[in-house]
Amino acid sequence: MNEAYRYGVALFAVIFIGLGLAIIVVTTVRGGAVFGYLMGFLFLALGAGRLYLLRRRR
Repeated sequence: MNEAYRYGVALFAVIFIGLGLAIIVVTTVRGGAVFGYLMGFLFLALGAGRLYLLRRRR
């Protein structure tokens, strides 16, 4: 169960990183609003931070 939880958390972290990158790209293509860049960066930071914490707990 513990390994399944870790893999699930890692999967969601990678999904959040992908969403953040996608939001940043779409924001750039459509002209760039500050809110879009902010949301993209926050999703990216959420995923990266979660992966960092997951690695550190080992």
